[in-house]
Amino acid sequence: MTPRIAIVTGAGQGVGRAIAVQLASAGHRVALVGRDSDKLESVAQELAGPSLCISVDLTDPSGVEAAFDTVERTWGPADILVANAGASLAASVVDTTDEQWQHMLDSNLTAPFRCLRRALPSMLDRRWGRVVVIASIVAKRGERQVSAYSASKHGVLGLVRAAADEVARQGVTVNAVCPGYVATPMTDATVRAIAQRGDIEESEAREILAKRQPIGRLVEPDEVASAVLACIDNAAINGQGINIDGGAVQS
Repeated sequence: MTPRIAIVTGAGQGVGRAIAVQLASAGHRVALVGRDSDKLESVAQELAGPSLCISVDLTDPSGVEAAFDTVERTWGPADILVANAGASLAASVVDTTDEQWQHMLDSNLTAPFRCLRRALPSMLDRRWGRVVVIASIVAKRGERQVSAYSASKHGVLGLVRAAADEVARQGVTVNAVCPGYVATPMTDATVRAIAQRGDIEESEAREILAKRQPIGRLVEPDEVASAVLACIDNAAINGQGINIDGGAVQS
């Protein structure tokens, strides 16, 4: 497809890195957004084409504005937004503090909302745009120990569906990709938490997560990235939450 300007949040590692690499390989210019400038620079070295590294905190409204302003000053308005940045939390409902609850909402729902709100006007003006939010399989079902995380992901999937219906007739699509357990640093943290709670080895905890997926293994970041690219390439995909979980939740 025509080379476009893309913004990928949470691009310093894991799924965000894989998405950035695949977008660059497809010929797009990629702005890498995240908190850790060293990680962003490392990913930039892997990309096949032009890139920008923008270190900001997206839970701060000024960080969202700074990221988009930098891209627009350098290249022009973004055609593609991949809202991948987020955070996770493992805690029971009764043990979840107000601060933890708010952090999940700020990271996984409010920050993607602000990015979407900032990206849409120029996309609508040009009557072309693609937005993909990385949600989670727990945007579609509840699981123990992740109530705040699940609630934030349910919320962002609702945002995706509502926005998609608003913009469908103006050349813009909005979708979510909903991974299961992916082989990323975020999952590594989950593995450590499970091992600590159950007093087991981390290898055993990782196997527990792998067995929750019918394919018997963790999803690879490139498999999530391929689904994102499909949403970008195919204008008929809109308002969807695409499961990438080895069949754990069947649509």
